[in-house]
Amino acid sequence: MMNTSLKNESKLFGYIREDGKIGFRNHVLILPTVSCSGKVALKISSVVAGCAVAYHNEGCGHKGEDYIQVMRTLKNTALNPNVASVLLVGLGCEKTSPFELKEEIENDGKNVEMLLIKDCGTRKTVEKGIEIAKKMVEDAAKIRRKEVPLDSIVLGVECGGSDFSSGLAANPVVGKTSDKVIANGGSVILSEITELIGAEKLFKKRMKNDLIKEKFYEKVNFLKNESRKNRRARVDGLDMPNCISPGNVRGGLSTIEEKALGAAIKGGTQTIQDVIDYSELLKEKGLTIMNSPGYDIESVTGMVASGANVIIFTSGIGSPTGNPIVPVIKVTGNDETYLKMKENIDFDASGILDGRDLIDYGNELFKVLIDIVNGEKCKAEIEKQDDFSIWNLGIKL
Repeated sequence: MMNTSLKNESKLFGYIREDGKIGFRNHVLILPTVSCSGKVALKISSVVAGCAVAYHNEGCGHKGEDYIQVMRTLKNTALNPNVASVLLVGLGCEKTSPFELKEEIENDGKNVEMLLIKDCGTRKTVEKGIEIAKKMVEDAAKIRRKEVPLDSIVLGVECGGSDFSSGLAANPVVGKTSDKVIANGGSVILSEITELIGAEKLFKKRMKNDLIKEKFYEKVNFLKNESRKNRRARVDGLDMPNCISPGNVRGGLSTIEEKALGAAIKGGTQTIQDVIDYSELLKEKGLTIMNSPGYDIESVTGMVASGANVIIFTSGIGSPTGNPIVPVIKVTGNDETYLKMKENIDFDASGILDGRDLIDYGNELFKVLIDIVNGEKCKAEIEKQDDFSIWNLGIKL
């Protein structure tokens, strides 16, 4: 049963979209459909204030599941409720068809326009793009924040550059905040299944039903190289338990199991309602696990495509990572990291290592979360850190 003492009466204000979803930012998204059109998209967004660009290196040579995943990620990023409208910029011959993307985005009720470089060249495409983007920004500015329920929060939780303090301080604080979001009717997405390996048994009793449990272990086994159909966890003799970064090792971690025990905590303690594929749209309230690699930028990109309208990201070593359309709130449990990277870190949880109360810190972080979704800029937004990268499942041909 949910602990009702976790509930909070804070007021929340967001942008109500036509499909009923709630956003906490009001971006016009300039979305290149292929890497060839990325520079043109950047040129448009650099001229028009109020635009965000999801620059990436994908769009051609994808086959099978990889193609499906790239298309799904591009489409669902455009559908994120933090986006008011979308300008697709394509070359016109790419595998990830701008025509198909435009149709699917339109069918879901999002305002979308499309430009193809092949039709008029780089300069005219930029000129036309600036004209369209300016109109979109003007229209977006007419949309006002309204009071919305606390269950509008869809929180993605991430960790990267972990050290000894991550599992002892930062991730437990985020876990308390995750529980509080769910207590208020909201949703939390926990990803990076590679970094849950070694702690997966802790989730077993928390699965809503046997079907969800089966989906979870299918993803785990896929990445542990125990599935007969898929073998991806070992490459050239690389063994999963030793697959942690040099920075993790210098930060005091020794195995993936040790890292996983700390990483798992940031999702909180509530029942796991669903397990979804990378960038698949969220279907359930409460806690959902999304399949993703441990690579921070690809993991955050996937959660944003799944519908996260805010991210909390812990880092013991420190990270500047952000996202083009969603605020990424940085938390550290390492006081030295906070002092060195104050322009990157939003919340210092290191006091827990000195005996301060975990619940108090969870409440403080929840207040920071509310302030930022209500419009206060997080450090990654101030620094204009707009990282975006899509997880590839196979080679490009």
